[in-house]
Amino acid sequence: MFKALILDSHNLIPKIAPQGIKSIEFIEGDGGAGSIKVTNFAEGGHLKFLKHRIDALDTENLVCKYTLIEGDVIFEKIELVVYEVKFSASNDGGCVCKMTSEYHTKGDVELKEEDIKQGKEKAMGLYKVVEEYLSANPDAYA
Repeated sequence: MFKALILDSHNLIPKIAPQGIKSIEFIEGDGGAGSIKVTNFAEGGHLKFLKHRIDALDTENLVCKYTLIEGDVIFEKIELVVYEVKFSASNDGGCVCKMTSEYHTKGDVELKEEDIKQGKEKAMGLYKVVEEYLSANPDAYA
């Protein structure tokens, strides 16, 4: 999952979820810490693009920390969002993914729980698509 979702998301996700994501491209760097990537969403969706900066990437411990630094809709209320994603092995041969999100709002703006929940549900939906792909193609990232 780490390889597919973190290291190769720019190649994999537009292929397996083209109805939602048109492209993911690095506009700075090569995918390591300091790199910036843009996710371009498919036409007709709520968002057009999001820009993330990779702050730390630990391939040994399967941890990635990154920051959402720009987007077309979300930044009316939010200055940035810092994410940390950690993968660990589970007892059933799979993995457990833990994600923390730290929202930095503009001024004294308060985010509604439903807004945060909606973003979390979209992320989990994408994780499920990748999980299904990997189940159907077990050698893809072995």
